[in-house]
Amino acid sequence: MASQVSQPQAATSGAASSQDTLVSIRGLKKYFPITKGIIFQRHVGDIKAVDGLSFDIKKGETLGMVGESGCGKSTTGRAILQLHKPTAGEVLFRDNGQMVDLVKMKGEDLRKMRRRIQMIFQDPYASLNPRMTVGNIIAEPLEVHGILKGKAAQERVQELLQVVGLNPYFVNRYPHEFSGGQRQRIGVARALAVNPDFIVCDEPISALDVSIQAQVINLLEDLQAQFDLTYLFISHDLSAVRHISDRVAVMYLGWIVELADRDTMYRNPLHPYTKALLSAVPIPDPAIEAKRERIILTGDVPSPARPPAGCRFHTRCPIAQKGLCDVQVPEFRNVGNNHFVACHLVPDGAG
Repeated sequence: MASQVSQPQAATSGAASSQDTLVSIRGLKKYFPITKGIIFQRHVGDIKAVDGLSFDIKKGETLGMVGESGCGKSTTGRAILQLHKPTAGEVLFRDNGQMVDLVKMKGEDLRKMRRRIQMIFQDPYASLNPRMTVGNIIAEPLEVHGILKGKAAQERVQELLQVVGLNPYFVNRYPHEFSGGQRQRIGVARALAVNPDFIVCDEPISALDVSIQAQVINLLEDLQAQFDLTYLFISHDLSAVRHISDRVAVMYLGWIVELADRDTMYRNPLHPYTKALLSAVPIPDPAIEAKRERIILTGDVPSPARPPAGCRFHTRCPIAQKGLCDVQVPEFRNVGNNHFVACHLVPDGAG
């Protein structure tokens, strides 16, 4: 049986030295060790949550990242921000015209860089300290980084609350006094406090009511235009990703299997997994919806501790070829017009 190796990834649009690239990921891996034993623990394996990702994020764009639960989306975002220390790979970030590797940074250097990279968390109920007032929550990063203190910090907090659409006089209230949508706006204000360049949005709307989701997405778009922000928008909501993203990356079991600009991805999906995902999105036209082909995947997602050999999707793929897909790792390649696909059966020029 062929050995299980991480996916070889090609550089996406533009090399790491391109001036429009803000973040460049190269060979990113994050493995979580599996141990046995109570007193003397021994390493018996790894959960390969992220296994060899390479992609670029351009300055000012929104890169959407989609996939099933457990495919490694959130782990990728946290590894980029060094909240999870990567097992291997590089996270290159543009700083004063030069690309610096966040993975190699430690201590004070990494702390200073965190001013420029922030995160909006998935659960607005768990990500805010219930014992702190809203004013203290938003002011905390200002104090940690020595940006503002005292009255100046209070004025900045009130300004940020206005920016995200909340009453500036809410500074003395506690998180439990707010709805889920309002709490997420507080989380957005906290992320904006230090004037970042890059924000990882880790499923920021998944815990919210549908009516509130649109408001938060519109807020993120307005803030991006106002402050020249760059987003990695992680979600399993394909409709939301289509609305907010410039490009879309599709993940499956620790790999990116397809990457293209938004319109191309939704109009001409090439990977069988992407086709299956998009076939599940309802279309608000009864005539088209009735004729549309639904792709139902069989089987369960394999364990990231024991991923299949060859293409990781071959165990569920409706077009997999025995002797090829179950043996050989597909190359992540450009099949035309910066449309990248990891599939043996997609011909060059299909993009």
